[in-house]
Amino acid sequence: MSASFAFATTWTPATDSEPLGYGLELTNTGDAPVSNFQLGFSGPARVDPHATLENGRLLKRLSNHTLVAPPDGFVLNPGETWTATARGLSYGLRHWSDGANSAYVVLEDGRVINIPTAPTAGKGHNSPLLKGAPKFPVPAKAPVSHSIIPWPKSVATSGNRIAPAGLDLKPVGEAASEAAKGFSGLVADLFSVEALVRPASEAGMPVHLSEKSGLGDEAYEIEFADNSATISASTRHGFFYGLVTLGHMLRGARLHPSTFTWPTGGRIEDEPGFSFRGSHLDVARQFYTGAEVSRLIEIMAWNKMNKFHWHLTEDEAWRIEISAYPALTEIGAWRGHGKALPPMLGSGPQPTGGYYTKDVMRQIVALAESLSISVIPEVDMPGHFYAALQALPELRDPDETGEYQSVQGFPNNSLNPAHEPVYKFVETVIDEVLEIFPAGVFHLGADEVPLAAWSGSPLALDMIEKLAGPAMRAKHESQFNQLGNHHGADEIEGSPTAVLQSAFIRRVHDYISKKGAITGGWEEAAHGDAVDKDKSYVIGWRNVEINAELAERGFDIVVSPGQRYYLDMANGISWAEPGAGWAGWSGPQETYEFEARAGFSEKGLQHLLGVQSCIWSESMTDRAIFDRLVFPRLSAVAEAGWTLPERKNYERFKALVGLMPIMYGHWAAE
Repeated sequence: MSASFAFATTWTPATDSEPLGYGLELTNTGDAPVSNFQLGFSGPARVDPHATLENGRLLKRLSNHTLVAPPDGFVLNPGETWTATARGLSYGLRHWSDGANSAYVVLEDGRVINIPTAPTAGKGHNSPLLKGAPKFPVPAKAPVSHSIIPWPKSVATSGNRIAPAGLDLKPVGEAASEAAKGFSGLVADLFSVEALVRPASEAGMPVHLSEKSGLGDEAYEIEFADNSATISASTRHGFFYGLVTLGHMLRGARLHPSTFTWPTGGRIEDEPGFSFRGSHLDVARQFYTGAEVSRLIEIMAWNKMNKFHWHLTEDEAWRIEISAYPALTEIGAWRGHGKALPPMLGSGPQPTGGYYTKDVMRQIVALAESLSISVIPEVDMPGHFYAALQALPELRDPDETGEYQSVQGFPNNSLNPAHEPVYKFVETVIDEVLEIFPAGVFHLGADEVPLAAWSGSPLALDMIEKLAGPAMRAKHESQFNQLGNHHGADEIEGSPTAVLQSAFIRRVHDYISKKGAITGGWEEAAHGDAVDKDKSYVIGWRNVEINAELAERGFDIVVSPGQRYYLDMANGISWAEPGAGWAGWSGPQETYEFEARAGFSEKGLQHLLGVQSCIWSESMTDRAIFDRLVFPRLSAVAEAGWTLPERKNYERFKALVGLMPIMYGHWAAE
């Protein structure tokens, strides 16, 4: 018997007369009838725990992984299609990538058959589905003479000559030499055959790197002459950014000589508007190899970004080698049918995943350092801990009962602040992580703990009563087995859960501080003022306004509102666009024109460190979706982090950004 299937899903929004319908269509393309089978599928959207399944049975549901079966006695003959309809999703589908993107059938004899899965078809939507980075052609006439992103503080060049074939770097001193080495490696990787750096024997134009005291840490100056240029800086970072600017100018003038020029005189003076210009990458929902992470870091460096926030753990996977706890990666780094973590977010029934060894992480940290980028590791806690708790169940209160769920549909997914073995584990992880990452920052996450977390834990209830009194204990006991939190992340401020989380964060933060490191966190880390404001920073993400509010309270803040800087949000409202939609949508222009400083008082601005884009990976099984969502919006955030508001200009950005590299080389067809 040859078993094969095809699987399709459909989406019909709710109407006044009928609830929403998530249609499942399984076609038997094999040569024999099948019965007593099960169908597993996953995608960003989640079947609601309270959903009904018409013409089928809902067997299991863990977050976005669902296992269903046809009615008892059903036989699926060759050429026939079994159709079932789920009435209930955690959120209505907004874009074609929201639906199932992997599926498999488990036959009666236990065989597992992987199934090709078509994108979800939305009722009334017939437009071609969009993938690949949007194209921004370089115009025949640009608003400026030089292609530079982010745009510098001052450009006052003169003259015009044929662009040099390449740059012959002539550094003086250790800082200049290290910058030249880093830049040479960068362009060799990003533009391997262009030979942007080349010796005089291959027509390289001399570029002198000369130390000048008194400039800012990332500032530089460039002086142009007829057949040379001189970069002045006080630090390695300044020299590096000056070289990146010359590299941008050279590529523009060489590739588009009728649009961009190469100067024979004048100067560029430049320094960034913000000290923190970052991008985050979620490697838990989808795994990215060390080579992919390295490539993204190189693209960030080409955009003059200086902070790489590496989101290493999640409910869906644990990606970082911890020597003391090998089970974290043996169990928590892999998903598949029959494993502790089932297939999710496009991973099929076969074992899928991976993790980063300490050697690989050290190599990536060294690469980033050579490119003036600090790597900030995140181990998200106490929430988003399902994968690790599957690997190390001894971290749970052994007497805990009942079930609570996270917004992403994971049950009992949070480290228990009242269970003492948790702290030995956390401190061991912090020790090993800080040994690998020398930037001196440990990001502990602290986001999206469910309101009902630990409501069935006697240890946690006793701790709440001790910290906040019997009334708060009773309030938390009333949350027992309440499966809320499936239509949006809970607000826990002022709740018994927040009391426990604050106590946990305070203790962990104190340990991080004793190690001489800064604590990073999402905005929820500020609950209860659990972190010392002079030894921490937080990232505002739920909305735009929270950033100014936290800064006013004295927290150092990095601005990353989901509405503008979450690069998993779709580029537009159309069903044909891929990506998420819970925070709305933000096209390249909307992302570019957002101003992080807006709404801040003078006092608040003193605590505004900078900006960060966030690359959440739920939608990004297809790397052509990654290219569409991340580019050119990554460059838009980079320019917002470097270029002062009065110097920003979207028309200029639009004319130049087509020259910027993308990750995988997938360009949109339109």
